[in-house]
Amino acid sequence: MSEIFHNNKPIVCIQGLGYVGSAMAIAVSSRLDNNEPLFNVIGLDLSSKMGKERIKSINSGIVPFKTNDKNLSQELKKSIKRGNLIATVDEKMYSKASIVLVSINCDLIRSKGKENIALDPFTNSVKTIANNISEGTLVIVESTVPPGTCEKIIYPLFKETFDKRKLHKNNFFLAHSYERVMPGDNYFNSIINYWRVYAGINKESADICESFLSQVINITDYPLTRLSSTTSSETAKVLENSYRAVNIAFVEEWGRFAEDVGIDLYEVIEAIRMRPTHSNIRQPGFGVGGYCLTKDPLFAKIAAKDILQLNGHDFPFSSQAVKINNEMPMVTLNKLKKYFNDDLYGKKILLMGVTYRQDVGDTRFSPSEIFYNEAKAEGAEVSAYDPLVEFWDEVDMDIETVLPDSADFDAIVFAVPHKEFADITINKWITQNNILLFDANNVLTKTQVSAIKENNLNYMSIGRG
Repeated sequence: MSEIFHNNKPIVCIQGLGYVGSAMAIAVSSRLDNNEPLFNVIGLDLSSKMGKERIKSINSGIVPFKTNDKNLSQELKKSIKRGNLIATVDEKMYSKASIVLVSINCDLIRSKGKENIALDPFTNSVKTIANNISEGTLVIVESTVPPGTCEKIIYPLFKETFDKRKLHKNNFFLAHSYERVMPGDNYFNSIINYWRVYAGINKESADICESFLSQVINITDYPLTRLSSTTSSETAKVLENSYRAVNIAFVEEWGRFAEDVGIDLYEVIEAIRMRPTHSNIRQPGFGVGGYCLTKDPLFAKIAAKDILQLNGHDFPFSSQAVKINNEMPMVTLNKLKKYFNDDLYGKKILLMGVTYRQDVGDTRFSPSEIFYNEAKAEGAEVSAYDPLVEFWDEVDMDIETVLPDSADFDAIVFAVPHKEFADITINKWITQNNILLFDANNVLTKTQVSAIKENNLNYMSIGRG
């Protein structure tokens, strides 16, 4: 590849340059030995407008998503300067790779009250890899997929495609190693300095995958975990996200209790977290969003029926958790309605935060979207401010770029605990005491809440009486 790279290091192709793939491309290209890169990296995306924008951004040394993580931005610039990272739409590049990472979405489709997994778009993307890679290539699926996908769908697909290409149908390697990428302040470190689970379709695939991951991950402090099968690895990702979703849904009912009985549930939870066995208990809030927790708890149920051909596995806890979490933004909306005598028509609401989590610019499946749509349906006029978002794609709306004048609103809903919100001096921003300040997600600091009470401002909260 002398026409692209100036060394003969192994080439890693990464399919998909979204929040995971772009960060993985940067992380892999950042790995050095004696100041020399361990890998050359080619990131591939679709030739769509969004794909081309991501490619242009990466090739210019700019992370394609807003991020507070200076490490990620700096490492991208270093890789571009070294010349061991490029991005492209050229699918032929897969033929040059020793390793291909699959970092594309496997989506859940909701239609007419039913949920199905959109496997066809996912498998078609993977088929592109199968049609282009050379013999001896390792393909690592990082995507969250239904348990059984690698064994029952992807592995047979590769064997069939290699056979059609007149290649040895067993001369490729397949593994699953799910990502735990966490956009935010620790975007880069959530890849390099974090535990990884992996498994191969066979022992040789697992061994090659282990060798690769050991060069990318800080395995001294974060040792790898090998599971016995790709289905086990796929299940691990789905189960850990389902556990978190159920935990959140469980605490939600205690939030309603705390509000009615007049106690502060956040205070209670902090006391409980002092016990090591309960340190990860969640807390009530505005809602669950993002690409993972809103869909992953349903993957095992669908996989059991449609991929593994099993009956009687309905996963009622996981299914109910998704339902409860989807309804969480409505709790805030209903409390607003009650405050305004069941009439939101013409009320001006400022939504503070539209991303799915704090300090991240990702608005996919944000609970703010549910709240926005339902509030609009009630006749409210909803504006939004988010320091990490300039345009809200899902609702086709420009976002305020500076903190608006509070006097323009009847209610201000704090939905996302961005760190910038903690710097707001409440008693200077709020100049009138007829505005309702609603903390829907434990956003406001103790100092801010004290200022609210000292100035006799109207205040309501999720999880507090």
